[in-house]
Amino acid sequence: MKVVSWAMCLAPFAAFGLMAGITSKLGLSALVGLGAYMGTVVIGLFAMLLIYIIIIKIFAKRPLLSTLAMMKDAQLLAFSTSSSAAVMPVSIKTAEEKLKVKPKVSQFIIPLGATINMDGTALYQIIAVFFLAQLFNIDLGFTTILLISLTALAASIGAPSAPGTGIVILSTILIAAGIPPVAVVLLLGVDRVLDMTRTMVNVTGDLTACLFFDKRIQEFDDLPKG
Repeated sequence: MKVVSWAMCLAPFAAFGLMAGITSKLGLSALVGLGAYMGTVVIGLFAMLLIYIIIIKIFAKRPLLSTLAMMKDAQLLAFSTSSSAAVMPVSIKTAEEKLKVKPKVSQFIIPLGATINMDGTALYQIIAVFFLAQLFNIDLGFTTILLISLTALAASIGAPSAPGTGIVILSTILIAAGIPPVAVVLLLGVDRVLDMTRTMVNVTGDLTACLFFDKRIQEFDDLPKG
């Protein structure tokens, strides 16, 4: 634990040194591009939230504002912890007590979603690869883009529900795209904020899936038997 604490104290200085080295080679345009990169990721994540809102309103047939208000506790905890696994008990409680989802639905969907429903992580990784490819002047062909998309999707499904794992998995995707893995260092300074945002989106997706399947089960139960 002592050695780990030393490493944690050293990590910010090491990351700064690596960022300074890459910036000296690429120029200040790398730092300017980080702002555009962050904006693109945030816009993409909020576009995904709009899709969840459409599912809640049209397919789950729930009142929009009150439903979103009921989700806020799980969303805020996800934003602060950056871990879907840490939010899981709160998500299940929110689904069952506030959203009135059947326990058999919430206790299956939410643990499953915390493992494989990493939509925000997949979106972030693909945008990050495109950003770094442009930064290093690497042309990505159609086959490479398809490979990146499939790799990001597969990697996000198997990603641990812990803070900071997205940036680690991104290194393997960069290798597949022919981008130097050291480029990840440029993203370390802003990854924490983006990690918090994409975790909130992932948790919102889990709760939305609960509402959708609960509605479908209710419709199935209401069908005339025989």
